[in-house]
Amino acid sequence: MTKRSKPKAQVHATLDRIEDDVAVLIVDGREVTRPLASLPSGAREGDVLDLETLTLNPEATEALREQVRAARERATKGKTPPPGDFDL
Repeated sequence: MTKRSKPKAQVHATLDRIEDDVAVLIVDGREVTRPLASLPSGAREGDVLDLETLTLNPEATEALREQVRAARERATKGKTPPPGDFDL
């Protein structure tokens, strides 16, 4: 009898922010830091990375961005913006 191995679950991280030469990643709700130089060239805040290979996952990144867009739309639906010009 042979054992069947389960496919290895991919561990993803979201690049939350870059502080000097340190990348702050969110993994399972926790902050993890890595040297910025260890990330793929062109990685930017909001990108989703595969932690096993440290490669960008464009499909997961776009899905996350779509979730954020939808949440933003739900949060502002039916609300009028405050008067005046301002920057956040």
